[in-house]
Amino acid sequence: MDSPAADDWTGRYLDELRTQRKLSSHTLAAYARDLAELSALAGHSDWTRLSHFEIRRFAARLHAEGQSPTSIARKLSGWRGFFNWLARHTLLPANPVEGVRAPRRARRLPKALPVDDAVRLMEANRRGHPEPAELCDRAMFELLYSSGLRVSELVGLDLGFVAARDGAPASLGWLELEAREVVVTGKGSKMRRVPVGGPALEAIAAWLAVRPPSSDGSQALFLSARGARVTPRVVQHRLKAHALKAGLPVHVHPHVLRHSFASHLLQSSGDLRAVQELLGHASITSTQIYTSLDFQHLAAVYDKAHPRAKAK
Repeated sequence: MDSPAADDWTGRYLDELRTQRKLSSHTLAAYARDLAELSALAGHSDWTRLSHFEIRRFAARLHAEGQSPTSIARKLSGWRGFFNWLARHTLLPANPVEGVRAPRRARRLPKALPVDDAVRLMEANRRGHPEPAELCDRAMFELLYSSGLRVSELVGLDLGFVAARDGAPASLGWLELEAREVVVTGKGSKMRRVPVGGPALEAIAAWLAVRPPSSDGSQALFLSARGARVTPRVVQHRLKAHALKAGLPVHVHPHVLRHSFASHLLQSSGDLRAVQELLGHASITSTQIYTSLDFQHLAAVYDKAHPRAKAK
C-alpha cells in the first residue's frame, strides 16, 4: 500500500475517534502524531504487512533515541488501538503490537536524608518550655526515624496492648516502654517488634508526662489537637512544617524518615537481612534497593576523598 492509502486509513481512524468517541482535539492531535511517527518508522509500509518483530524494532529504536519508557508505552497503546480498528476493516492477520512491551522503567530510588540532615531535623526547633503539641511532634518524629515505621503504623500505636472488647478490635500496635520496643502491624497484617532508640524513648517519656486523656476514650499513643488519635495526614503536615522551620532544603515526609532509617542502618551495619526484618519487608528484594543508596553514599565519599577520583 502506498503512502496516500496508509494516510487514508489513519485519517479514517482519527475521524471515527472524533465523531464516535468524542475525543478532545488535544487527544486526537496526540494520536495523529504517534501514528505519523509509526508511518515514518515503517517507511509508509502497507499497514497490513507490518510484523510483530518490526514493531519491537521500532520500540527499541525509540528507546535508543532517548524516549522515555512511559512515552514509548503510550505510543504502543495508541498503535495497538489503531490496529485493532484496522482489523475490523481489512484482512489483518494479527495485531502486530500485541505482546510488544515498552522498555522497563527505571526504578526510582527512595529519597533519604544525609545523616547530618537527619540529626539536624531531630534537634531543630527545641525550646526551653515546649508545649504539649511540640512534645507530641518530637516523639512522633524521633520514633519514625528511630524505628523506621510507616506512618500508618505510627498512628496505630496504643499506649499498651488493649484486648478486643465491646465490639472494638484489639490493638494493632502498642508501646512496650520497659522492653524499649513497639509492636506494629504492617502490610499483609504481619506483626513485628521493633526496637526504639534512646532519644526516641526520652521524647516519648516527655510526651507521656503531659499527654492528656483522649477525647474519644481510646488508648492512642499520639493525639491530635482535638484529643483524638492523630491521622497520617496530620503527621505529614506537622513534619513538613517542622522541616521547613529547620531549614532543610528538601520536602520531608514520613516515608523519607523510614528510608533514612534503612539507609543509615545499612551504611553502619551492612546487614541487609536485619534491615529487612526491621522494615517488615516480606521479600529481600524490596530491601535491596537500599544497597543502591548505600553505594551512592560510598561513591560520593570516594569522589570527595580519593586523590585520583576527580577528572583533570
